[in-house]
Amino acid sequence: MKTNLELALECAINIYHQYAIRYPMDDYLSQNEFSALLKENAKPFLTDTLPPKASIDEYIKQLFAKSDKNHNGRLKFTEFLTTLSLMAIDAHNRSHKKPGHHGHDHGHGHDHDHSHHH
Repeated sequence: MKTNLELALECAINIYHQYAIRYPMDDYLSQNEFSALLKENAKPFLTDTLPPKASIDEYIKQLFAKSDKNHNGRLKFTEFLTTLSLMAIDAHNRSHKKPGHHGHDHGHGHDHDHSHHH
């Protein structure tokens, strides 16, 4: 059986290929392909990690600009992974700011004991 992380990585690769070869037939993501990929596959995630007052399109543009290291207007797979990590970091930071969010609590001193040796 595959682990969730293995599946997540395979999924990232498959989704990348699905969009990267749309038009033209290359192994790169244009900004439009990148935008379509995120909007069609990561809408709830995007909404969750949006910086305050930014639109989804602006956020996607920022992610694209940060990840397009060689500024050629398209992302290769390694640059796409950078985007995913930026989004994951945003999502992780955001998860700690949500009031009453105990989805994954790293024990920030809230009246419960995390010593694990009960």
